[in-house]
Amino acid sequence: MAQVWLITGSSRGLGRSLAEAVLRAGHKLVATARNPSQLSGLAERYGDQVRLFELDVTDPAAADAAVKRAVDTFGRLDVLVNNAGYGNVNAIEDTSIEEFRAQIETNLFGVINVTKAAIPVMREQKSGHIIQFSSVGGRIGALGRAPYSAAKWGVEGFSEVLAKEIGPMGVKVTIVEPGGFRTDFAGASTTIQNGRPEYDATVGVVARFQRNYDGKQPGDPVKAADAVLHITSLDEPPLRLLLGSDAMNAVEKNDIAKIEADRKWRELSISTDFDASA
Repeated sequence: MAQVWLITGSSRGLGRSLAEAVLRAGHKLVATARNPSQLSGLAERYGDQVRLFELDVTDPAAADAAVKRAVDTFGRLDVLVNNAGYGNVNAIEDTSIEEFRAQIETNLFGVINVTKAAIPVMREQKSGHIIQFSSVGGRIGALGRAPYSAAKWGVEGFSEVLAKEIGPMGVKVTIVEPGGFRTDFAGASTTIQNGRPEYDATVGVVARFQRNYDGKQPGDPVKAADAVLHITSLDEPPLRLLLGSDAMNAVEKNDIAKIEADRKWRELSISTDFDASA
């Protein structure tokens, strides 16, 4: 059965790969981007199967209008994908408050804006699936990407609460956590700064690695899109889905280290309870 999708950030990267996969599979799509002219090829190939929409996810009114376009055009909204986002590289000390706010507005509040626009529709339908693109940087603090990680950790917490609130209404939530994929995320979409000399052994290493890594990432965007399509067909999709062997290996190692650290400090942690015998 054909679904109605809305994808933010459809013009490039994983969002573009997913948009292509959705349309090839016969679904209907509202493809959004800040510059919808970058989506013209989709309209030429897929005609009435797709609608293009100019969307700045930081604008709540625009988010409402995008969801309304999906419902007015196709009659419902089955799958929302919050994919739009970016993350620059720099040291916290050298990242301005304005840059922190800009990344958090797009990467966190953009997700909140579009999600809130879609919730009433899916609640009334008693069905739907919200796909939130987080990152490995939403599970592990990404060195040199503090604003991005701060936002993505926010997406993770927001989406966990969302799943608990709307799950009983028949609406599913999945947090997708990609590792490195061969998109322009680490290239044209990212500003990379080495930082001042004092950060050469930390942020500088990341900056140099990122420049050399672009185009060599292990992840295939087409396969990522197929994986996302697959989970939308499941009656019980995962709350979280890691994408890529690098993501799986890094998060597994990090989570084990967290458990071991919690156990190490367990006695001190529980010592803060009131004395039951007092």
